Amino acid sequence: MSLEARGISFGYSAGHPLYRGFSLSVAPGERVALCGASGVGKTTLCRILAGYLRPHAGEVVVDGDPLYGRRGAGARPVQLIWQHPEQAFDGRMRMGNSLAEGACDLSAPAAIELARSQGLLDAVGIREAWLSRYPHELSGGELMRFCVARALLAAPRYLICDEMTAMLDMVTQAEVWHAVLRIARERDMGLVVVSHAPALLDRIATRRVDVGSS
Repeated sequence: MSLEARGISFGYSAGHPLYRGFSLSVAPGERVALCGASGVGKTTLCRILAGYLRPHAGEVVVDGDPLYGRRGAGARPVQLIWQHPEQAFDGRMRMGNSLAEGACDLSAPAAIELARSQGLLDAVGIREAWLSRYPHELSGGELMRFCVARALLAAPRYLICDEMTAMLDMVTQAEVWHAVLRIARERDMGLVVVSHAPALLDRIATRRVDVGSS
């Protein structure tokens, strides 16, 4: 049981690969930090692990099943919390409906009620009034709270956090991470974390992987 990148090769331009034969394994309950200088491809690797990009070679396997080409309904078993939350929402949808996308087998009202019953709204500090607003009516930090709640509502086996709390103040960062880590422990969920805050990684990560060494 693990999230595995097996022999991944990828690059945006010919002759300049970000990775060549890169492999990584994340076990349930493990918290792996991806480290390396800016530009080495940490965000790109996050998108590959979550299925938003396909590698030129290699594969991603989730608990023994290939991630790419998965068929059938249901949320992705690997959820990515995007670095830029303003890019993660449809500007024509109210935030409550966007949140409900995390529980794709439920109606929007049922999904929102599930999020309430699980304590997700309170855990990440989402106010009820925000549910009826549109993305442009919220700040980046407020949108990031919705990104976190929507991803957790999908009940992923693995959660990828790409600069998840960089747009939040220090107090709110601590609150959100406390909630995410608590839920991760309760669900035995594996985490992949990218952050430019060394102190945060010192507190969160159980293991570090140097992406630049690939």
